[in-house]
Amino acid sequence: MSGKISPVRAPSDAAGQRASGKRDTVDETKFERPAWLDEVTGILETLNQGVVINDICSRILFANEIFQRMIGLPAEKLVGRVVSDLYPPEDVPALVKHIEQREREGTSQFEFFLPRADGVRLPVLVTARQIEDHEGAFYAVVTATDITEQKRAEQALREANAKLEQRQREIEEDLALAARVQQSLAPRSIAWGQGAVETFYQPVRTIGGDFGLVTPGEDCLSIMVCDVSGHGIGSALVANRIYTETMSQIEGGAGLAPMLRHLNRFVMHSIGGTVFYFTLAVARLNRGGRLLEFAGAGHPPAMIVRPGSAPRLLESRSAVLGLLEDAVDREAVDEVPLEPGERVVIYTDGFTESFNAQREMLGVEGFSEIVRETSKLPLAQMKHEIVERVAAWRSGPPADDMSLVVVEVP
Repeated sequence: MSGKISPVRAPSDAAGQRASGKRDTVDETKFERPAWLDEVTGILETLNQGVVINDICSRILFANEIFQRMIGLPAEKLVGRVVSDLYPPEDVPALVKHIEQREREGTSQFEFFLPRADGVRLPVLVTARQIEDHEGAFYAVVTATDITEQKRAEQALREANAKLEQRQREIEEDLALAARVQQSLAPRSIAWGQGAVETFYQPVRTIGGDFGLVTPGEDCLSIMVCDVSGHGIGSALVANRIYTETMSQIEGGAGLAPMLRHLNRFVMHSIGGTVFYFTLAVARLNRGGRLLEFAGAGHPPAMIVRPGSAPRLLESRSAVLGLLEDAVDREAVDEVPLEPGERVVIYTDGFTESFNAQREMLGVEGFSEIVRETSKLPLAQMKHEIVERVAAWRSGPPADDMSLVVVEVP
């Protein structure tokens, strides 16, 4: 076989002599089996690893039966051959580096392969140690452990990881698309007659279970925030179904109480058997902005605030929806007169259920104070300050989805 390399000499001095161009006194043609090798042969044959012993010129002096089976050659075709003669030329330089490391350091361990007689490259873990006998001659004891199964497992793991990474990329792409779809359903800030509407939406994950809507009509303005239990994909899917059904009800001119009853039945019957339930706050202002209809279902109270004054709270009369047939109260709707300049605030509990570093919850009372303190600001700035002040109270990132709608009465 071509690609024969110069035999390895003594562990340190010989390497230095080769690097400086000097020759040592080793006779490369001399090939003798040391007497001590007969004494250890029996022991080496009991090992469960392939073992070879090389002389200073990298010639094989001994190969145990396991090594012979591993490489597919009998002892008579191995003993006396230089190790590099067994390998294809393109792999010899890497082999030389490992031999030189063993010469320098006295020992080395590395993954390589045995070139089997049938052409198969058998992956092995090689451990090589330099020894010196009583006559001062240097030898290398090399063990080879078959790591075929390990390599198969590593390859299988790489393939599995590649598939997982591909699947992860697909999931991330799907989530990004879902987030864009859900963001398209988020309420938009609008001008409404002489008044205005400001909105905020932030899911705790890529997508969430909160949504809000702002729907101006010919005679009224409908606003709503809804909070579906849980987080993530399942909640987002249910929220989108409720959003679509809500828009259908609003466009059909349904009253607030009938709409709540319809949404409750819809979730129970069409999405029955799920663990999801939802709360909501919905308000409808007439065109002049002087009358507010409000209905809440298991939701934090809406607020009506005159700039600088403590907010009036509008509590939910109905229970959470999606669990009980009679969740909607018979008197589900409040009718509240409004004055010019007043502001209506509806929100989800991601705002009120915020905790500071002492694990104190902001709550409705704390949120109401923030609303009062910011109510003198222009509407857009008021919304911004509410969000910022809740974030300043909160320790760490949000733990829940957050939706907010603020309306200024003309």
